[in-house]
Amino acid sequence: MGLTMGRRLQPNPSAMMIRFDPNQLPSPCYIVDEQLLAENLRTLRWVADEAGCKILLAQKAFSMFSLYPLIARHLDGTTSSGLHEALLSRDYMGKENHVFSAAYSDEEFAAVSSICSHIVFNSFSQWDRFKDRAAMGNASLGIRINPELSTQEHGGIYDPCSRGSRLGVTLKNFRFDAFDERDEKGERDEIRKKGKGIDGIHFHTLCQQNSDALELTLQAVEEKFSACFDKISWINMGGGHHITREDYDKNKLISLIKNFKQKYKLDVYIEPGEAIALNAGFLVCTVLDIIENNGNIAILDTSAACHMPDVLEMPYRPRIIGAGEKNKKPHSYKLGAPTCLAGDFIGEYSFDKPLSIGDKLIFEDMAIYSMVKNNTFNGINLPSIAICHTNGELEIVKKFGYEDFRDRLS
Repeated sequence: MGLTMGRRLQPNPSAMMIRFDPNQLPSPCYIVDEQLLAENLRTLRWVADEAGCKILLAQKAFSMFSLYPLIARHLDGTTSSGLHEALLSRDYMGKENHVFSAAYSDEEFAAVSSICSHIVFNSFSQWDRFKDRAAMGNASLGIRINPELSTQEHGGIYDPCSRGSRLGVTLKNFRFDAFDERDEKGERDEIRKKGKGIDGIHFHTLCQQNSDALELTLQAVEEKFSACFDKISWINMGGGHHITREDYDKNKLISLIKNFKQKYKLDVYIEPGEAIALNAGFLVCTVLDIIENNGNIAILDTSAACHMPDVLEMPYRPRIIGAGEKNKKPHSYKLGAPTCLAGDFIGEYSFDKPLSIGDKLIFEDMAIYSMVKNNTFNGINLPSIAICHTNGELEIVKKFGYEDFRDRLS
């Protein structure tokens, strides 16, 4: 919630056995395997039931709303980073609708306050500004905190706890007086409805991490902010929990949440984005040309800059089914895009056989942070979107064209 994360590679042998024929798809094309997605969702539902928490889809990572009916059968709702995601949740998920923004405008807040079940503020000045208007609705109000404990390796661009971060209130700036005394049972709701209190705490500090990082973060959160825990009813422990990764310690996560709930009597939310669709999606593309300049270069009909921006932003090298590291197999290529951006390379790969014009390549783990971040730089067309249903049937959900490029311009 409130932070766009990138990705790192994780093993997923099951994804190697694709259940679709790439030659039956337009190129380029994102395709999500419904069976793999359902496996992730069942894992998350089991964790939620065992821990006694609620799990929300962080739409910033995966907003393929044609699959929201499936997701809604397993998860408790969504989190949004602004109005448009909140509207998508209302229109296609229809469950709990949480929103966080680093700052709301007057117009945006008027809209989210009418459709969201939970509204999280990034500062007390924003809460002061909007709390009376929020009181006219039924949303539960929260404040985002910054425990100032960095546990990740991704640096300032992805770390909400980095020095000078704009995300979350630090202990130095925290106003414990904003939390009204609530001694009598049931008084909390009445106070919140009158716009006089904050009902929840939110933090989001992790990125693709295991439960040991949450354990450290919880220690810092308790040490600095637990004085207000008896005056709220819920806590949102954010995203970055790579729960569906093979090596993720699910039992530790369950234990941490259960112990926290028992100690503080609070409802607990987590909001993984990547874990929902991790390793459940692919990007099919085609070799358009092969040139030579200090090595072989294959030009594809897909682009790092346009279709998988994390390749340049993180950076990282996505897997390709059947390919290896440079020089690992007999034939190596640098894979590039048809754009004018000189650095629009996806990476260097090796193959068992030489590549030929017209060959199909299949990138793995392309459901998350791809469709939500892609763009039409250079007028490059967006990839089509498809689903491989559980029964093996292929469905082309959407195709794009010139109008999609034109209509976002003026």
